[in-house]
Amino acid sequence: MHLSNPTPFPQNRPRRLRRDAFTRNLVRENRLSAHDFIYPVFVHEGTNRREAVPSMPGVDRLSLDLLLPVAEECVKLEIPVLALFPNIDAALKTPDGKEALNPDGLIPRVVRALKKEFPGLGVMTDVALDPYTSHGQDGILDETGYILNDETVEVLVGQALNHAAAGVDMVAPSDMMDGRIGAIREALELQGHIHTRIMAYSAKYASAFYGPFRDAVGTRGALGKADKNVYQMDPANTDEALREVALDLAEGADMVMVKPGMPYLDVVRRVKDEFKVPTFAYQVSGEYAMLKAAAANGWLDHDAVMMEALLAFKRAGADGILTYFAIDAAKKLRQTA
Repeated sequence: MHLSNPTPFPQNRPRRLRRDAFTRNLVRENRLSAHDFIYPVFVHEGTNRREAVPSMPGVDRLSLDLLLPVAEECVKLEIPVLALFPNIDAALKTPDGKEALNPDGLIPRVVRALKKEFPGLGVMTDVALDPYTSHGQDGILDETGYILNDETVEVLVGQALNHAAAGVDMVAPSDMMDGRIGAIREALELQGHIHTRIMAYSAKYASAFYGPFRDAVGTRGALGKADKNVYQMDPANTDEALREVALDLAEGADMVMVKPGMPYLDVVRRVKDEFKVPTFAYQVSGEYAMLKAAAANGWLDHDAVMMEALLAFKRAGADGILTYFAIDAAKKLRQTA
């Protein structure tokens, strides 16, 4: 039997496999677990500081002391990885983003504390300059405002080494500069950080879905009306995504990511089918905010759409999902186990 010539009705009644719960469970093709989730968190300086992100209901910027209980909850729920994103004091932001290289900066200190308290919890860090630059772009600008690729890569290498020295498990370059995976991998090897994994944001699109994230890390105001079209990908392209993934794998990436998530599930599927490597998707801030807003207005069932959306990533071929729903979804999975 071929899909183009299936056994006809009534010999074939597909609804037989949907008749009851045990049969549906038996033939289910994809399943979610807490092990599929990476939980992105926003950190800032201070003690006992919690600041809500208005455009991301339920998401807060946290000081380290308040982050530790969140990390403990992730361990208990078996969420394997925290992804750290900094909200840097504006006084530390410069055109060259040099605070990213500070070995005693916010992210290295948070990494050291997390690995000390929860050595079995994976920690991933963002490698990009936009939280550290006064202009909000992911790299160093020339006199016309164009992002300088090779000069930026040099700083990104230093940032990645800074995080590796602090003990991070995984660095995640999200900047979309050409050649940065190869440069970072070579530097990590030379410095003896042979176990530091690289999750490459290989297909990161110039998306309008990032707005709430930029609120959370404090870059929206600095970026203003500027865009990132000269280094992030055109939303119209998918063949280009495959080229980008191929380059990052050749340069030494251990895992690859597609970002955003749900509007780009076709890209996730193409990447997984083509390369058959660990493939991740980022359910970005705008996706999260849309579902939260619709649920808050009573237009959608919060938990139902949360779980359906996450399952869609698995169905499309993602091995894991970066999602702000990680804790809520992990709790829901425990309730329904």
